[in-house]
Amino acid sequence: MSLSKLAVIETEQIGRNVTVHEFAVIRRGVVLGDGAVIHPHVVIAEGVTVGAGVEIFPGAFLGKEPKGAGATARLPAFERRIVIGDGCSIGPYAVVFYDVEIGEGTLLGDGASIREQGRIGARCLLSRYVTLNYNVRIGDRTKVMDLCHITGNTTIGRDVFISTMVGMTNDNAMGKDGFRDDDIRGPTIEDGAMIGVGAKLLPRVRIGAGAIVGAGSVVTRDVAPGVLVMGVPAKPVQRPGAPR
Repeated sequence: MSLSKLAVIETEQIGRNVTVHEFAVIRRGVVLGDGAVIHPHVVIAEGVTVGAGVEIFPGAFLGKEPKGAGATARLPAFERRIVIGDGCSIGPYAVVFYDVEIGEGTLLGDGASIREQGRIGARCLLSRYVTLNYNVRIGDRTKVMDLCHITGNTTIGRDVFISTMVGMTNDNAMGKDGFRDDDIRGPTIEDGAMIGVGAKLLPRVRIGAGAIVGAGSVVTRDVAPGVLVMGVPAKPVQRPGAPR
């Protein structure tokens, strides 16, 4: 075990062979699993469980409390807990809000952000500067590449690939009708679907299992399983070699 004298460590729940570097802040009640490595300037708030073999890089903040500050129509709801599964890697300056669960072996890239009620599967990749709004569900082995925004109340299945700079929305009225949780819904992306670079997915659309959304497309309607869509608005196109 290697615990820097220049770190603030308030917890006693520390596993074997844990390393905490200088200027890290570990609050009381935090659980650090065997072999965890906490780099300098990491802040881990009360109520966070860090699994075995997890590495958290400089400047990351685990346990941010959601606050509306009077500017948001939605009142944040959350539990003061985070669970980081075994073998995860949390990149520099990543921010994980309270009430998040991350499955084992998942990589959270530099500057990424996960808001409350996020549930992330195992062996996922959430790359650099990806943002997940509230109540996002992501299945195992899904990859979300750099600079994507996953809107609140979105569900993404297993083995999905989402390319860079993809954006999603959850409110066709763009806020002018106020906030009603039943009306604010992001896309649903089923298992094995692929979303091309720069695509935009509008509220409530469903991308079927194995479907492909072409680069730069704007999806305004549901996409059937296995179908390739392209364009603005996105429409089905014939795949080479596919039966007519």
